Amino acid sequence: MDFNEYLEIFLEESKEHLQSINDELLKLESEPENTDIVNEIFRSAHTLKGMAGSMGFEDLASLTHQMENVLDLLRNGKISINTDLMDIIFKCVDLIEKMVVSIENGGDGKENVTEVVNELAKIKDGTQAKPADPVSAVEESMEQEPKLELDEFVISLIKEAQKMGNFTHQIKVSFEENCLMKNVRAYMVIQVAEEMGEIIQTSPPAEQIETEDFGNSFIMILISPLQAEEVKAQLANVMEVKEVSVIDRSDDEHHICETAVTVELESPDTSETAEVSKTIQTDSEKSNQPPAKAETEHKQKKAKTKSIRVDIEKLDQLMNLFSELIIDRGRLEQISRRAEISDLTETVEHMARISTDLQGLILNMRMVPVDQVFNRFPRMVRDLAKDLNKKVQLIVEGAETELDRTVIDEIGDPLVHLLRNALDHGLETTEERIANNKPEEGTILLKAYHGGNHVFIEVSDDGHGINREKVLQKAISQGVVTAEEGKALTDQQVYYLLFASGFSTAEKVSDISGRGVGLDVVKTKIESLGGVITVDSTPGQGSTFRVQLPLTLSIIYSMLVKVEDETYAIPFSSIVEITTLTPEQVATLHGKRVFQFRGQVLPLIYLNEVFHVPPLEEEIEQEQIFIVIVRKGTQTVGLVVDSVLGQQEVVLKSLGGFLTNLYAISGATILGNGEVALIIDSNQFFN
Repeated sequence: MDFNEYLEIFLEESKEHLQSINDELLKLESEPENTDIVNEIFRSAHTLKGMAGSMGFEDLASLTHQMENVLDLLRNGKISINTDLMDIIFKCVDLIEKMVVSIENGGDGKENVTEVVNELAKIKDGTQAKPADPVSAVEESMEQEPKLELDEFVISLIKEAQKMGNFTHQIKVSFEENCLMKNVRAYMVIQVAEEMGEIIQTSPPAEQIETEDFGNSFIMILISPLQAEEVKAQLANVMEVKEVSVIDRSDDEHHICETAVTVELESPDTSETAEVSKTIQTDSEKSNQPPAKAETEHKQKKAKTKSIRVDIEKLDQLMNLFSELIIDRGRLEQISRRAEISDLTETVEHMARISTDLQGLILNMRMVPVDQVFNRFPRMVRDLAKDLNKKVQLIVEGAETELDRTVIDEIGDPLVHLLRNALDHGLETTEERIANNKPEEGTILLKAYHGGNHVFIEVSDDGHGINREKVLQKAISQGVVTAEEGKALTDQQVYYLLFASGFSTAEKVSDISGRGVGLDVVKTKIESLGGVITVDSTPGQGSTFRVQLPLTLSIIYSMLVKVEDETYAIPFSSIVEITTLTPEQVATLHGKRVFQFRGQVLPLIYLNEVFHVPPLEEEIEQEQIFIVIVRKGTQTVGLVVDSVLGQQEVVLKSLGGFLTNLYAISGATILGNGEVALIIDSNQFFN
């Protein structure tokens, strides 16, 4: 059987289970006595093992099985949580993740797992000397005909299930003798069963089922809100299942209820029928109990959101087509204004409303929660804190905030660098925190939230803050600023020196943060996404790095301006204010033209000179000069234009491979009149 068609589903679900295991392991470290967490980890590991076995990735299935053995000992209380044990399990999860990545990249998913397997085996072997080992006893008893012995843990789960209004079913599944790949069929049956509830035990154990070492039948215990008839009907529809018998376990006497009814079900692929045993509970309490609660839970479970997976390239193509529609809409709006035909005007206005709604829908389709990036950071912070011998708590807020998929794919690395920086440079050592009357455990806050047409992501720490003098002296020694310039800088301007190219305050290069290159890499990446980054700090209390990102990179709000006979678009995200000056208000300082704005002296940049725009044949002497004031971080400049045309939603288009690295130009757009307008990247006007 060719499993390539299932590979994508396998990879997606494997990543989800690995993320779940990582998250639950971090919770388990802080709540070592919480058996619910162990059960959740065990379920994810068990499902991952089954999928790997069915897909033929034996090494992955084997390693997951070894980890599952240790988790089984944990949930049965035979071993307890400690730091060494958690490290081994995390190491195991890392190897599994490497295998999944290898498979995703076309590899065979093989890794050298000998060391980890030996460590896991030592943990398991250390408990085997105990007198009553139900696992081995059950395995021995299952060599011939499968049968099930319930231990105290399973019995307690059954009792708890009944209290919650659920039913406990013992299910025996038999296959045709000539059935091929029974392990795959068994996995399909188990998957169907897991959709109806929770499997708490199988006979023989799952690893034997995966290797087809179970004859023609196996038994499982299922806790479900559904009654026996429905469970049986769904399981019997799996291909080549010969017989399914479902019987309820009484929680009082733990025996099999004898009352059963049989029905004939038609096989989905043949006209043959299969005899299926259905069990009716004889317990008077259960027979009199209304199934309202179970039915309600079942209905809620059935009410799932329907969704499909769509290739991101198709969404990109859809966005490009819609971009063309936006351009034509602008053209129609201009034509209708000139024509002054009421019917045409009404139609264009209606089309504008519909296209606005359509735009919102398309953008929402591309939006994904930042949790897709954030969810890998708790594990990273845990490992780095251990390497640095620091106690750290990571608090994540606003993980449900949504960003364009294009931005999500690019924002991960800058955030990793900022978090590493906060851990290494921001937070003090435990001894320093105690000496400063601070809690031993430092706090890092990773927060995302919407603001207008932007998303803000903050990385804050409660460390010692940024040392202004140390940063300034380092900047002077590295030639970033002169000593004279340093004296005039505000605190914010000094902090912003951290983003200067090649600047680093690290005393030695390490793998934790900095790596000797500073934060300029972060700033470059953020700016390439159309965003900006700022930093605030209070000595002794901590620092906050704030990243501002556009919701999408495809359609932006811009201010259209005229420079001589050329039209340019300046993104709203960088504009502070638009004002006018008279020629007399322009002054010269150190050979540069400047003007005074709200108590500050700001430099002026004449766009006609920067872009070498040819002058009009008939020069008109202007009585006033239009100034578009733009900002990057703490720096502000004024852009001199001839006139301001107004705001417009424009589509950002690439200039192609032949026009790359153009100074202060990020792309182009097509206006309603068919004219091409260049989009200005004002960040490049700042040093």
